[in-house]
Amino acid sequence: MKSNFKTKVYKICSYIPKGKVATYGQLAKLAGKSKAARAVGVFMKNNPDAPIVPCHRVVASDGKLIGYSGVGGIAQKKKMLIDEGVSFKNNKVDLSRSQWIK
Repeated sequence: MKSNFKTKVYKICSYIPKGKVATYGQLAKLAGKSKAARAVGVFMKNNPDAPIVPCHRVVASDGKLIGYSGVGGIAQKKKMLIDEGVSFKNNKVDLSRSQWIK
């Protein structure tokens, strides 16, 4: 069952378009376990299919950039998001403009 949840999370994440982000909690809810945001974070950290599963497009519920295990860390995550057209405000993603609505 857990692997089924993980598979759903990766599949949903793969649909986040360039220029948009989702929150860890949003992915958890869309995959059927609204209280599993931390598990989603672990899945993103261990993402075996980047960039097919764009884990850099997943952010905290307040838009803060947390947890990026790719080369360059958080600074690289921010650069990638800016290059894709994600809006920032006060060093956080402006979720009112850049949050993916599914």
